[in-house]
Amino acid sequence: MKSKLWLLYAFITTSFWGLWGALTELPEKAGFPATLGYSVWALTMIPPALLALNMIHWKLERDSRSILYGLIIGLLGAGGQLILFQALRMGPAYLVFPFISLSPIITILLSYIFLRERATKKGWLGIVIALLAIPLLSYQDPGNSVTSGYLWIVLALLVFLAWGIQAYFMKFANATMKAESIFFYMMISGLLVIPFAIWMTDFNQPINYGFKGPYLAAVIQILNSIGALCLVYAFRYGKAIIVSPMTNAIAPVITVIISLAIYRVIPHYIIISGMVLALLATFFMAVEDEPASEKESA
Repeated sequence: MKSKLWLLYAFITTSFWGLWGALTELPEKAGFPATLGYSVWALTMIPPALLALNMIHWKLERDSRSILYGLIIGLLGAGGQLILFQALRMGPAYLVFPFISLSPIITILLSYIFLRERATKKGWLGIVIALLAIPLLSYQDPGNSVTSGYLWIVLALLVFLAWGIQAYFMKFANATMKAESIFFYMMISGLLVIPFAIWMTDFNQPINYGFKGPYLAAVIQILNSIGALCLVYAFRYGKAIIVSPMTNAIAPVITVIISLAIYRVIPHYIIISGMVLALLATFFMAVEDEPASEKESA
């Protein structure tokens, strides 16, 4: 059972992130900017972080290495999100999202080289199919996209690298510190970045401070925070080369299904193709057997 705990936590992560993805635009459409939505998200990290610490009797690791690893993980995630806001202001979403969605490639390469993670034929097949599915699931209608110069390419590349390296460090840090400590420092990092998010906010536009603004955002963003906590646990028990592509592939599938049920909008055929591939990839990765070399060393 312990060997499959990663799958349970990955399932919880994708479920919460899938629901979050279907609802996350509601506050923004109601007049609450995404940058302020980030600030609300950072605050919603506090309850699950405290709950996690309570589970380990408040034994937070305070050594310099643990603090450094935790802050690296948190700042890569939070910083990447703020850079993404700017990239979307300058570049077309239909190109930005598919590009950054392939960040698991970085995680897989780093984990393969430095952590020496390996997978069976089924696992590698699932990984490859997932990497094919992820950009399809991130498809955006070109519409009337406006591009401002080429800086957005650099910004998208930075997000791509930040999120890929973050996932690698999440697995790397789990070898020497508790998952609960990792998440606590992720929470601290998110709070530290709030001033930058506020600075990026255009306060000249009308902002909805009613229920459909910060309050609805909090209800929705707590789903993201719980999913992030479970992701740390998934990396604790599972391989980064499997967990990263699986969670990035399945969460959008759940988002599309929920959006279809709520908004009754038929997804583009490209997205449907990505959904089929993602489900196939998940099957192969979920039934992956432990490589013989790892069995021998266990």
